[in-house]
Amino acid sequence: MQSQKIEQTKWGWIILFASTGTLLCCALPIILVSLGLGAVVAAIASNVPFLITLSLYKSWIFSVSGLLLLASGWLLYRSGRTCPTDPEIAALCTKAHQWNCRLYWISAGIWCVGFFFAYIAEYLFY
Repeated sequence: MQSQKIEQTKWGWIILFASTGTLLCCALPIILVSLGLGAVVAAIASNVPFLITLSLYKSWIFSVSGLLLLASGWLLYRSGRTCPTDPEIAALCTKAHQWNCRLYWISAGIWCVGFFFAYIAEYLFY
């Protein structure tokens, strides 16, 4: 029971980290430049150089994080997912599932924002 809880928590954080990485590498710099804050992007890029490396591999980052989101969506909404019959544990299971669903949709939203600004906005606003 404890290892299953740790496994679920680990995947939730991995998915959130992956979707946030797409936002940091691709969407945030484009949003800042669109708002006229190019100097801020230059300062961030010079002080946090790994963001440039992330942006060089944005196709891989979006692919892997998208696959992680799809896998987590399947794990959350698959058929046959049940909670234990013990009322106390079932209440905790239901509450954990609700929080996992919220975390999933926040992560999916972050991923969609990053995808939009990294791949679509360039052609819409150019």
